[in-house]
Amino acid sequence: MKNMFVVATVCVLGMAIQSGLAAPKPSKPAPKPAIDPARAAEIADMLAPAPSGLGRPITDRAHWDALARDKRLDGIVPLASRWLKEPLPAFPAERYLDYTRDGNRTRYQRAEGDRRGRLDRLVLAECMENKGRFLKDIHELIDSLCAEPTWVLPAHDGRLDNFKGKSISIDLWSSAMAWKLAEADYLLGPKLQDATRRTLRSAVERFVFEPFRQTLDGKARAAYWLNADHNWNAVCLANVIGAALTLSADRNDRARFVAAAEHYTLRFLSGFTPDGYCSEGVGYWNYGFGHYVLLSQTVRRATGGKLDLLARPQVRAPALFGHGIQIVPGLCPAFADCSVRSLPDAEILRHVSLRLGLGLVENETDLCVYDHSLIDPAMRIPLSDRKAASAPPAELGLRTWFGDIGVLIGRPAKGSTCRMAVALKGGHNAEHHNHNDVGSYVVAIDDRAVLLDPGAEEYTARTFSSRRYESKLLNSYGHPVPVVAGKLQTPGSKSRANLVRHDFTDAADTLVFDIASAYDVKELQSLTRTFGYARGGSGRLTVKDEVKFSSPQAFETALITRGTLKQLAPNRLRIEDEGKALMVEIDAGGKAFTVATDEIVEKASVRPTRIAITLAKPAAEATITVTIVPESAK
Repeated sequence: MKNMFVVATVCVLGMAIQSGLAAPKPSKPAPKPAIDPARAAEIADMLAPAPSGLGRPITDRAHWDALARDKRLDGIVPLASRWLKEPLPAFPAERYLDYTRDGNRTRYQRAEGDRRGRLDRLVLAECMENKGRFLKDIHELIDSLCAEPTWVLPAHDGRLDNFKGKSISIDLWSSAMAWKLAEADYLLGPKLQDATRRTLRSAVERFVFEPFRQTLDGKARAAYWLNADHNWNAVCLANVIGAALTLSADRNDRARFVAAAEHYTLRFLSGFTPDGYCSEGVGYWNYGFGHYVLLSQTVRRATGGKLDLLARPQVRAPALFGHGIQIVPGLCPAFADCSVRSLPDAEILRHVSLRLGLGLVENETDLCVYDHSLIDPAMRIPLSDRKAASAPPAELGLRTWFGDIGVLIGRPAKGSTCRMAVALKGGHNAEHHNHNDVGSYVVAIDDRAVLLDPGAEEYTARTFSSRRYESKLLNSYGHPVPVVAGKLQTPGSKSRANLVRHDFTDAADTLVFDIASAYDVKELQSLTRTFGYARGGSGRLTVKDEVKFSSPQAFETALITRGTLKQLAPNRLRIEDEGKALMVEIDAGGKAFTVATDEIVEKASVRPTRIAITLAKPAAEATITVTIVPESAK
């Protein structure tokens, strides 16, 4: 069984996948930490005297012998066995410097990810076999990891202060390493040499626990992510608290860490709109909210069910985002820094569904105990913790409307002949992991996004700098939105889609947005975009742009696709992608226009084609309407 949650939560595993590795700047400075000592004392009374990790230690042979027979885990021992024949890769110090030299972050992350990724499999393999065959390599790996100059990513260490030992900060990767090592120590226990266990504890103290205590004591500048309302908050706190609950012998120490998580994760939850929209995109929902789920279950387990962060009223709407953002099952819009292949993680959906009684999935069976990660058992839910759904499994329904941000997912009626589903985006240009995409949209034919938002590029130093919107994937050029008087959209919260009207019925959904604020054009008097999604027949989407200027100006709109274009007539296009095809009819109100294509080439897995529909002459006012329908069955 492929564990999608593991893929999304890359930093727990130390893999080199690009999800979750961004370092967005805080919207405001972090306040001085204020953890209530009385609350910490209450939490201390909930905790056991001794720390404890996830799952069962290697000495519980009934547990591990059963897992060794689990066919879902067949690949772990063979992979770990192959590593026994290979030398351990050295810490890639030269690759660490790549980021400051040329902005490349991928080479280091791949090399270091290979080192870190071995620990999980080696430990799991040893627990399954219990023959001591992997212990030598485990000791060597732990000692090597603990001897690294820093656990922080180079992308988060731009001045190399961590690398040079001038300072120690906590980031996504350093906190994840702490939890990973703590869990390895818990599972193997006395199987590890005393010297290695001391080395492990010393490194976790140095790189994570002590800096965190310094922050809580007000002796060090607070890490900005404590007050962040995006994935960094939940990820770092989950990792730090998970490691402390597993490794810290001092119950009061553990209680302070948990109290900090209880306090500061409220800021993470505030980053969702009241109706649960995650502007970071579904990939970061997996990563950030997924870590919040990990944290909540780990704390719930450590406190014997007395403290349940998942039971907060602010959690329910974000928990439903992964289900509701699906255009159709297995397809999501790649809004923000998101892959076109990103999907809500099945284990997160099952977990919140079982814990909160949401009825999101039909098969609410138990979860796999381990797949690739030592942290997987945090997702297990004892029978006593499960809550029955109050209704049958939820279907996606005709629509999901995130009215607080202006995002609509429109779907066909069940059993109808309609083959089209859509994702229509209002939003603004200061969202987390923002793309300048006010007014963007996705059109799916059956299960394929033939017209799409192309998603994220490979992260480099440019991605999170003042040069971010030089990227044609991140600026509005790479999105199906207008170019106004030759200008693209501007970043910032003032560039937004203001909802003029919405009308939703079983037959059709209509959205009207005023998007003029997204363009810094002094001659622009008005610009509205109207979406009309009709479910009749095989489905239809109309996108109408109406613009007015104080003097004639250039104007164009665009379509974005991975597919191939065939122009059948001056106003008729056929676009096909992976066997799914749609027809586009263009109406410019009698004005002449041209159709031109441009392949967008950036460092990304997708090279989309931009199809520009441009007025042949400047105009003082104009209306361009594109009507999109599935190609009729042959």
